[in-house]
Amino acid sequence: MPEPKYRQIADELRTQITRGDIPPGGKLPTEAELGKEHGVSRGTVRLALGALTNEGLIEGTAGRGTFVREHVVLTYYASRSEQVGGQPAGESDSYMTDVKSAGREGSQDFELRMERASSGVAERLRVEEGDTVVLRRLLRYLDGKPWSIQATYYPMRVAQGTPIMEPQDIKEGTTRWLANNGLEQVGFRDEMTTRMPSPEEVSALRMGTGVPVLAHIRTGYTTTEPVRVTETIFPGDRHRVLYELGDLSALEGQARP
Repeated sequence: MPEPKYRQIADELRTQITRGDIPPGGKLPTEAELGKEHGVSRGTVRLALGALTNEGLIEGTAGRGTFVREHVVLTYYASRSEQVGGQPAGESDSYMTDVKSAGREGSQDFELRMERASSGVAERLRVEEGDTVVLRRLLRYLDGKPWSIQATYYPMRVAQGTPIMEPQDIKEGTTRWLANNGLEQVGFRDEMTTRMPSPEEVSALRMGTGVPVLAHIRTGYTTTEPVRVTETIFPGDRHRVLYELGDLSALEGQARP
């Protein structure tokens, strides 16, 4: 049995994209043009384009057409993200360092608000569910495009009366400020899960259909208590998470991936 026509069209376009005939940012023929070329209805063309959209190869822009997506992958160095230059990192220090190392341009939007602790946040911060916590949220951009979301929660016992509650970025970063004020984080617990994004995440990160996210949750501890929980949402088609553990002197002089 021959393949459905829409799959044949999708296969042909996929080959053109992967071969470079239609480069990243290149515009695909219109639905009408593809329909005429293959002798099919617009409905069949839309099925083909939908399949490629689900694969993350193309994206449609209202009023402009359908374009090949630029496939940029940013490496997140999870095992060193708390340190920059041997010092505790700020909210944006490690991200900006990784972006600059990749030769890209980074920026971010900052938001502060008070929230009721969810069961997960409450358990990690050792507070009661529904207690007030401080949320410091960053929507991060790469080359002007929304790239990831970082949300950090602080218990009131840590944040009350400190710059953490002020609606602006802390110059030295919250992690460094905490360390300088007797709350140095000496240990971290990481959790990673993959899931489909919420509608809000799809909208904020301008994600394509069918793309999952990686949710990275890190709880930071002093010697006696947890002081913050950070959840970072990474679109699965744009990120690689890298851990470096133990003695890696054998890698000296070798190009890092």
